[in-house]
Amino acid sequence: MATCAFLGLGVMGGPMARHLAQKGHDVTVWNRTGEKAAAWVAQVGAGQVAATPSEAVSGAEFIFLCLGDDPDVETVFAAFAPSLKAGQIVADHTTASAGLARRLGEAAAAKGAGFVDAPVSGGQAGAENGQLTVMCGGDPATFAKVEPVMRAYSKQITLIGEIGAGQLAKSVNQICIAGVVQGIAEGLHFARRNGLDEAKVIEAISAGAAQSWQMQNRWKTMVEGKFDFGFAVDWMRKDLRIALDAARQSGASLPLTSLVDQFYADVQADGHGRWDTSSLISRLNR
Repeated sequence: MATCAFLGLGVMGGPMARHLAQKGHDVTVWNRTGEKAAAWVAQVGAGQVAATPSEAVSGAEFIFLCLGDDPDVETVFAAFAPSLKAGQIVADHTTASAGLARRLGEAAAAKGAGFVDAPVSGGQAGAENGQLTVMCGGDPATFAKVEPVMRAYSKQITLIGEIGAGQLAKSVNQICIAGVVQGIAEGLHFARRNGLDEAKVIEAISAGAAQSWQMQNRWKTMVEGKFDFGFAVDWMRKDLRIALDAARQSGASLPLTSLVDQFYADVQADGHGRWDTSSLISRLNR
């Protein structure tokens, strides 16, 4: 079993750290809001709370981050970097930029530590059920050491390439999701406007080429106008901003992604940034 530090106990990080503890790993947690870290220990019945990021990583073999955005990761990493020691491995589960991952990888290497960018997909349900998909960037030797520990909360872990590749792969994931959700939203909107029974339409098409995870799991709540679960629009727009920034740097053309990003901006403008991503249908039906 491994000695782990887990920094960031939000809707994703909290369950992920819990799975580590339940698999027998020694887990020290830190959260910007200390009360949340104390509540996590009380609920899980294992682990210990650190007062600072530096205290959390002291003695840890593996340091896991699950934070909000690039500035959050930079701030927390800077807080524990002076305490980073040779042989430790940092795995960042935050969806952040590939450029940041490369900079942190260099900073870790200067200390003799390893770094893996490891953004996840699967949402809150995947984190709660230990069924996340992890896309990784890093050198194979470092990945081989941290991968068995990450299995505690994952169903699929793939080393995509060098540091930064995991974050770029996560952008691919979000690009694909954005297009699929918009397509389902338009299809259901079209069905309603033409007087079709949405349930029968989905029954007919979901066994064919149109089927997808989003269709199977979100069509009914989309029709019912229920958007109070899943991955929030605010976070999706953050992820799409990262993808679009990377596209500009690489010369990739993402016309559909750019358009859907603006549709999500409309949902935000309506005051629904905390609705889940399937709420794209709301702007069509309003």
